[in-house]
Amino acid sequence: MTLFNSKTAIIIGNGDLEILKNINQFIDKDPYILVLDSAITKINEYTTISPNVLLGDFDKDFNPNLWLTNFPDLHIVHTPDQEKTDFEKGIEYLIDLEFTHILALGLTGKRMDHTFNNISTLAKYNHLISIQIIDRYSTIYCIDEHFTYKKYFKEDTIVSLLPIGRVEGITTKNLAYNLNNEPLELGVRTGSSNFVKGNNEVEIKITKGKLIVMECKD
Repeated sequence: MTLFNSKTAIIIGNGDLEILKNINQFIDKDPYILVLDSAITKINEYTTISPNVLLGDFDKDFNPNLWLTNFPDLHIVHTPDQEKTDFEKGIEYLIDLEFTHILALGLTGKRMDHTFNNISTLAKYNHLISIQIIDRYSTIYCIDEHFTYKKYFKEDTIVSLLPIGRVEGITTKNLAYNLNNEPLELGVRTGSSNFVKGNNEVEIKITKGKLIVMECKD
């Protein structure tokens, strides 16, 4: 089963792109693909997909027009605003196009500052659009009080709960260490490395705040 539908777009960043080798497990034919800046120099190493949009500030002597030879239908969007990351600008671009769901690939990797910032960016936009950051090891979401997380898992699947700041009223079902209307707070108490009891549907809901949910595998 793919995660793609007509209102889903893919953002490809310049992080760990090994996931692109298996991109067909996430998408259907002809997905809408937005590539962030110099990530376009790497995508052909991993996949034969053709991007629709190349977006970024194009600094460091990067010339986006050279890529029109490889991808003649590529739409180039220059976004020089330094107050936002390319990931943020890509999300806003897709919101303007009325997409409802984003699969974000290549948003984690060696640069831990970039990875941390990209994950926290989910909390900025989760009320406007559904976003999943996916890499070889994790699928990452952000939920708030308006969204109850429900998903079926095999036994012992790791599900970590990481609050953005303080999150209140967290209630979970079918995890090994369930929470019952309890708070988590970054730097105080988190829900890292919890796991699923049996083959079960996990449910997570909160009453206040922004909660990062990570489905993890080693």
